Amino acid sequence: MKLYFSPGACSMAPHIVMQELGMAYELERVNVREKTIASGSFLSINSKGQVPALKLDSNEILTEGTVIMQYLADQKPEMNLVPKWGTQDRYRAMEWLNFISTEIHKSYTPFFVAERYVADEKVRAEYLNNCKTALLAKIKWANEQMTGKDYLLGKNFTICDAYLFTCLSWSGHVGVDLSPFKNITAWNARVYARKGVQAAMKAEGLLK
Repeated sequence: MKLYFSPGACSMAPHIVMQELGMAYELERVNVREKTIASGSFLSINSKGQVPALKLDSNEILTEGTVIMQYLADQKPEMNLVPKWGTQDRYRAMEWLNFISTEIHKSYTPFFVAERYVADEKVRAEYLNNCKTALLAKIKWANEQMTGKDYLLGKNFTICDAYLFTCLSWSGHVGVDLSPFKNITAWNARVYARKGVQAAMKAEGLLK
């Protein structure tokens, strides 16, 4: 398999999953701004122009991070990175994945693209301040759900943790302070210390 990625982007979540599963895979870096890869246009791989994209051994291309992570985890069910299909726990995992995708991940987006859409500096600052307030409310909710848990679904690390960890890793770049959220702070340190997480980050050039 080959994972198309951009360092530190949302593609890091499936990258972490592949490391946690001990999978053999290739990496290909994508210039997400220009939509290019070493061989040419990334749009020939994913017409949406977004990472992650996963080329399967069959040469089929799978896109959308939450789907890719579930696919990967289902290849090695004995590793318990996602609950089994048809169980209530699986739907809880999907519930978390949807929340992270729509409420956390997308709430960081304005901080990276606001200059493209809001020219006036004062208006942009006010807009981003409102975005930060909304984002912190969602992080606060997630923090409350972690009370008494090692990971989002309980005692076991799952793909949900890989995704949330990736999103929250952007906080320092956009001025979002996570220190008031004690559950998240402890959880974040726990996830960061995992060998699979460290390996993925090193492979992306984020750690020495």
